[in-house]
Amino acid sequence: MDLTGKAVVVTGAAGFIGSHLVDALALEPVRSVTAVDNLSLGRKSNLTKALRSSKVAFVELDVSDRHATLMLFRDIRPDVVFNLAVVPLPASLVRPAESFAETTMCCLSLCEAWRAGLLGRLVHFSSSEVYGSCVRAPMAEDHPLEGTTPYAASKVASDLLVASYGRTFGMPYLIVRPFNNYGPRQNMAEFAGIVPTATLRILRGEPVIIFGDGSQTRDYIYVSDTVAGAIRLTKADEAWGRIVNLGSEHELSMRDVVKAIGTAVGREPIIEFREPRAGDVRRHVADVSLARELIKFEPSISFADGIRATVDWYENFMIAELIPH
Repeated sequence: MDLTGKAVVVTGAAGFIGSHLVDALALEPVRSVTAVDNLSLGRKSNLTKALRSSKVAFVELDVSDRHATLMLFRDIRPDVVFNLAVVPLPASLVRPAESFAETTMCCLSLCEAWRAGLLGRLVHFSSSEVYGSCVRAPMAEDHPLEGTTPYAASKVASDLLVASYGRTFGMPYLIVRPFNNYGPRQNMAEFAGIVPTATLRILRGEPVIIFGDGSQTRDYIYVSDTVAGAIRLTKADEAWGRIVNLGSEHELSMRDVVKAIGTAVGREPIIEFREPRAGDVRRHVADVSLARELIKFEPSISFADGIRATVDWYENFMIAELIPH
């Protein structure tokens, strides 16, 4: 698929991965990029750089509102939509019903917009959480779907929904399944993940909270590698109608992650262990053989370099927040 001259929409655009995707799409030869977000978790400031481009516009809208989404798309008529609208995992442990309903309804709104003839193609962002804990390593796209949280269930349901519209109605779709992303702009407030939480706590001299014994592993991929991979997959005709993992193929324990952040900050982290959280997976490590076959995918940012860039961003963010505006 050639993106030249295309009208593109990104949902969840003011969030972590979404805002980096908008930045990258603004550099492509597209006609327009409409960044859509309800700002429940995303920050419009994440789009400051992208909005300097005349091709990029921001619309505050809840994609789970099907009528509002259809009305917007009647004006834009996007050629391709990248769907990153989601309620984060930790929120699903506190508000499971609302989280599941909102995530799946966002996906349904987009599928129905396609049925109404209001969008051309759908690139749906899934999550490695759909696999649950690793039962065979590395975890390829045919790994059993054994998600253990309401968040994971909502992502499984959304993936199946997208594929069902493709098989039943002929909707052109691509499901990108990233493993654990990290980097600048990751949510650091409510429902934050381990990388921003640990970074801010170490910078403040506070203990880092690890749920469980810290030996549980994840496969971390720097956000720019995920974005580059997703765009290249979008352009690859052979990728359409498929589910494709994006990860690093390296697993790191929570202890390793916190230690690496401490090294980047230049402080020895103090770790406080707490009881494991319900539904947390024990092991994740990606198999990206399919992405390598389709687009010669190889992550370009090492974890050490990515963490250094991430820590630098959070240090600068903290300084900027202290400066009166």
